[in-house]
Amino acid sequence: MKIIDTHTHIYSKEFDGDRPAIIDSARKAGVRAVLLPNEDMESMESVNRLCEEEPDFAFPMMGLHPTSVHRDYPKALQCMEKALTKRKYYAIGEIGIDLYWDKTCRKEQKSAFEEQLRWSIDLQLPVAVHIRESLDEALDSIYNVGADRLKGVFHCFGGKMDEWDKISELSTFHVGIGGIITFRNSELKETLKHIPKERILLETDAPYLAPVPYRGRRNEPAYITETAKKVAECYEMTMEDIAKCTFRNALELFNIPVNCTDI
Repeated sequence: MKIIDTHTHIYSKEFDGDRPAIIDSARKAGVRAVLLPNEDMESMESVNRLCEEEPDFAFPMMGLHPTSVHRDYPKALQCMEKALTKRKYYAIGEIGIDLYWDKTCRKEQKSAFEEQLRWSIDLQLPVAVHIRESLDEALDSIYNVGADRLKGVFHCFGGKMDEWDKISELSTFHVGIGGIITFRNSELKETLKHIPKERILLETDAPYLAPVPYRGRRNEPAYITETAKKVAECYEMTMEDIAKCTFRNALELFNIPVNCTDI
């Protein structure tokens, strides 16, 4: 079984003490590759370094996380746009709009998001979109910039049916399914029955949102098997078939150079 964790922050300081062991555990669990979303200017070096150390396993994205968008965001965007010319990145991310923590920089978040969406179009790269209490705002930006020229994933999909109804209109976008699917009261288990399996990706968002039975602990890529197990139950498929399907979906979207033999 081969799985791609399409969204994980294992470059972050939470893994500084045991990162090699975490990667080894992931490989043993069947994780063939991970995609690393950048967050801000400080994380850029860590993302790139891990991808250089694990070139056949870790693949970088570049972007400015919405909670890192402040009044001086143009400086960060300028730095990241320059970085995109220096090496290969496989997506623009993690970008989006977050109105849960702070609405102070709402206009700046929207402006930064739309500029990075335009990078995606110019570079023909997918986007990894962060939404928190902001789906309508994010969709407005996507349609403003050009939905027909964009593709990507709504990372950490929460599972509300009305949200899927809106996302489903964007035929080139997927939803990222993580540990939430294993939570007892999650709506995602029911909503997933209405989502074509060709539109889903598996992710951990490690170190956050660990699935049951690890909920409350630091999340890690190896735990993605618990998510795959629950997704398979929802589709009444085997874990192996869900792994193959989501592996193909990830390769088609991100075009990472991973051996797809037997997939």
